[in-house]
Amino acid sequence: MAQIANTTSTYDAADGINEELAQMVMNIDPEETPFVSSIGRGSVKNTYYEWLTDALAAASSTNFKIEGDDYSSWTAHVGRVRLANYTCISSKNVIVSGTQRAVDNAGVSDELGYQVAKMGKELRLDMEKILCGPQAAVAGDDSTARETAGFEAFIRTNDDRGASGVQATLSGTTKGYPSVDVVDGTQRAYTEVIHKAVNQLVWTSGGKAERVIVGPVNKTKASAFTGIATQRHEVGNSGPATIMGAADVYIGDFGRTYFIPSRLSRERSAMYVDPQHATLVTLRNFELQEIAKTGDADKRVLVVEYGLKIDVEKAHGIAADLTTT
Repeated sequence: MAQIANTTSTYDAADGINEELAQMVMNIDPEETPFVSSIGRGSVKNTYYEWLTDALAAASSTNFKIEGDDYSSWTAHVGRVRLANYTCISSKNVIVSGTQRAVDNAGVSDELGYQVAKMGKELRLDMEKILCGPQAAVAGDDSTARETAGFEAFIRTNDDRGASGVQATLSGTTKGYPSVDVVDGTQRAYTEVIHKAVNQLVWTSGGKAERVIVGPVNKTKASAFTGIATQRHEVGNSGPATIMGAADVYIGDFGRTYFIPSRLSRERSAMYVDPQHATLVTLRNFELQEIAKTGDADKRVLVVEYGLKIDVEKAHGIAADLTTT
């Protein structure tokens, strides 16, 4: 079969045919924030904020007293420890011309509104990455931005690190804020032995870090641990089966832990988190600022000022310096 000569086809009239453009903007970028979504919320009144932590004395196996005993000496109690952190400021900005807002945009009713909503999602992703990080706090000055210390920088008691790996340094001997970044050590494969070691450290310290946040590579390694529970889900006849594979449940000597994949925590670190003892604090919640016009365009800045508070450092743990392949 062949086309009759001089037949006008879509190939000849391509420039005159209206485009078929889906009236929807497709976005598959990740929005999950497993760390921030699981921890508590709070507020602070200063850029530098502090909190007190306390601990019970070690249990004694010889605490026996005679009847009518008169106390001639008194136990010296250890004072509470003061920890601290700084808030940081994160922002996104957009400028949209008047013409761009006036034209008929495909898939977007208002370009400025769309960009503001997009900035909000991007800021949340930035916050997740920062709060999971190994960076120490920075006080800042007129030319240096403040930085809030991330989760990795706070963990000192229950850590399992590779050779030459070093904890963040506190601004005081045993108190204060993390003032020097974590030093990464020699990487090694994430194994069930490492997982059990951290889990035991946390439990011995009195914690119960049920959530283990890991990157995609080490999530697949954790899924192969022998302690992973067989996942079954009873399904009725009325609907399709539910596939449950995002969070593996590990049944171990010290209870259950849930391995949760994250795109934003460091792949080289497995974060053992007790959500009850970590808090996202805000000095200024999300604030959309309308910047003065200086031309034929609209300007918006989305700002948030926040920080991390690790209520009880001993409740958490970390398996650091893991291989990423």
